[in-house]
Amino acid sequence: MSYITDNFLLKNDTARRLYFDYAQKMPIFDYHCHLPEKQILENAPFNNIFEIWLAGDHYKWRLMRNYGVDERFITGDATDKEKFITYCSVLGTAFGNPLYHWSQVELREYFGCELEINAENAEKIWDECNAYILKNKITPSSLIEGSNVTHVFTTNEVFDDLSTFEKIKGCGYKFEVIPAFRADKIMNIDASAYLTFICKLEEQTLKIDSIDALERALEMRLDAFKRVGTVASDIALEAVYEIPNREDANEVLVKVLNGAKPSECEVKIFKGYLTYFLMKLYAKKGISCELHLGAMRNNNTKMLNALGLDTGFDSISDQNSTSLLSRLMDRLNSEDALPRLILFNLNPKMNSELMSLIGCFQAPDARGKIQYGPAWWFLDNKIGMEKHLEDLCATGHLGAFVGMLTDSRSLLSYPRHHYFRRILCNYLGTLIENGEMTSNLALVGKVVEDICYNNSINYFFGGADRQP
Repeated sequence: MSYITDNFLLKNDTARRLYFDYAQKMPIFDYHCHLPEKQILENAPFNNIFEIWLAGDHYKWRLMRNYGVDERFITGDATDKEKFITYCSVLGTAFGNPLYHWSQVELREYFGCELEINAENAEKIWDECNAYILKNKITPSSLIEGSNVTHVFTTNEVFDDLSTFEKIKGCGYKFEVIPAFRADKIMNIDASAYLTFICKLEEQTLKIDSIDALERALEMRLDAFKRVGTVASDIALEAVYEIPNREDANEVLVKVLNGAKPSECEVKIFKGYLTYFLMKLYAKKGISCELHLGAMRNNNTKMLNALGLDTGFDSISDQNSTSLLSRLMDRLNSEDALPRLILFNLNPKMNSELMSLIGCFQAPDARGKIQYGPAWWFLDNKIGMEKHLEDLCATGHLGAFVGMLTDSRSLLSYPRHHYFRRILCNYLGTLIENGEMTSNLALVGKVVEDICYNNSINYFFGGADRQP
């Protein structure tokens, strides 16, 4: 039997009351994920648990590589069953890794499977879960609806086809699927496929031969995204760069459009300017901005060439750009062009620096206008979430927090929200039982409900009733 119990991570009576009376029942607002919208539209039944659980999930791939598993059993030509059994065998001794918890919870919540994940039980789990999948005709929409999700914000590049979202609206799902606007492929001017990305944007907009044309093209696409419901955007940077002159950014762009490769300095000039332009555009259009900082991408060139992007070879960067982030936010704020902003930090040593900076730019037009985003990627584990809550409470205001996200390509990742909710309730329950805060559970419970769901609705939709 699984070690996961109803009271998992809830270490005292108050924590359990907060979770079961307040947190557990709240819907899920998934305001940042990487689910493929076409898969949601097609809604095809799954054939086996590998397709739902392991295909495309680089969190699990990375764990297997850390155990020395041959790539054949991760992304290679091994059968689905061989890959699944290999993962179960690896997970059985991955004590303390968040996947050790998440995977066990996913089996329990989605398939009613109580077997402990290890090499001995792998084949039994394969058979039991596959029988459940075929009997119940599990589809993407059934997984999302069964998880009590009301909103899914996918992450889409500026040139992506938006017709899929219009078609999804006609499916009658009990949840909304809305694209978040992401211009990273247009910002990453040093990418080998950059001119291809520009061509894709031109097909949707106009001829791009200058920074002026690029700005007009990006605004045209953001307007198109807004027409299908977009209220959020996303920017991912290893570090924030200095804001250069517009003319300098134009020179870099024209140089690259003419076939030349930009220098490292020129890359920073272009990214620095485009970050400033995009955030100003988001403020103008009333779009919230999610700024993800601190990921050092594509460390392993050999594996990048073999497998491509987003396959588990990124890491935490040690670049600290808080001073330049301050200058960026200050300039936007001085120009009345600072959007609602959620800052995601991947380097835990920067928690306090970013939290204290966030407090310098709050405004009454939104509660918690500048947010310290939840523990993300390498930090969305028990230790990372607990540290995030401690740092947020120490220098910010927990009651304004917009709560957890999924940030995943897996349809089985929604238990991460309940994982976070258990940690949140245990954190507050422990403070209550230690006599360090009010014991008014109705008051605290309302804050818990807000963090789980209500604050996100208010932040992205201004409090409007957005039940699909």
